[in-house]
Amino acid sequence: MESWVRAVVEAIHSSRAQAVIYLAGGASQALGWLLSVPGASGTVLEVVVPYSMASMAQLLGKMPLQFTSKQAAEDMALAAFNRALKLSGPGLQVMGVGFTGSLASSRPKHGEHRFYVSTRTQNCLRTSHVTLSKGLRSREEEDKVSSYFLLKAIADGCKVPATIQSDVQEPELPKESVEQFDEDQELQQVIDGQVCMKVYHFSDSMDKNFNRKIILPGSFNPLHDGHLRLLEVASRWKNVIISNQPYFYKKAELFPGSAFVIGADTAARLVNPKYYGGDYNRMLEILLECKNTGTTFLVGGRNIEGVFKVLEDLDIPVELREMFISIPEEKFRMDISSTDIRKKQGP
Repeated sequence: MESWVRAVVEAIHSSRAQAVIYLAGGASQALGWLLSVPGASGTVLEVVVPYSMASMAQLLGKMPLQFTSKQAAEDMALAAFNRALKLSGPGLQVMGVGFTGSLASSRPKHGEHRFYVSTRTQNCLRTSHVTLSKGLRSREEEDKVSSYFLLKAIADGCKVPATIQSDVQEPELPKESVEQFDEDQELQQVIDGQVCMKVYHFSDSMDKNFNRKIILPGSFNPLHDGHLRLLEVASRWKNVIISNQPYFYKKAELFPGSAFVIGADTAARLVNPKYYGGDYNRMLEILLECKNTGTTFLVGGRNIEGVFKVLEDLDIPVELREMFISIPEEKFRMDISSTDIRKKQGP
């Protein structure tokens, strides 16, 4: 490993960023560099190599129109970012990395030797495209060049300075694109289901040893002041997550030990056997499984059938009561719901 490569990898490992990496068709040497330098376990959350068509289709949930393309790399980066969000530790920057290449092989290729590398963070999508000169390098040499660019892309995502020392020629210089997302766009991506969650860090407001994640679930259809006020209350905790996962038991599996910020109307539905096929014991079984993961619920007052109610007004089974924590009415009250807004808006 060249000394400058080791220096870049050490800087990446010191950045406190965590990444999931999906790659196919090249850049394999970059994985060796990343994993052979101490500190890799704090940076690399997961690596997947979806080399077959079936593996790639399963990874992305669809068959790419073209496997070595900008769109495929960006789809891989987005899938990796969503995976990283679920695997990462509280308070850490996460990144999804996608690489797809068509390099020299045992048989001559009619098309270009090229690769795409894309990185996705909470507020940025970066993609680089490099077309290599055919016949200039062996497969191993092309793999090394693509590894340099993958390493630089990861360094850029970690905000670590990195200058590639490679022999790329003038026609081989990368074509790059950068798309920044503002706060509203980030939240909209969660609402649209493109991104599985948004994490808000409030590390200065709590004990540094407090690592519980606070999750604000909901359909956000539409997003209204009630959601934002709940977020404001929840922000007094350390890490807050906006999530679009539809089922609480699934959220509990994804985020064990987390606290969910909900309204009293949602809390009432949670303990209503009606939503468990009329089976009271099934309701208890599912919520006790959530309890065993360390799940709790922070409950704000809401209008239920025209009457403002708080947690204390609800009939919570005794086995589950310690899971539910009341948000005092003086700290949160918002007589509004997405359902009412949709009714007023009409079809």
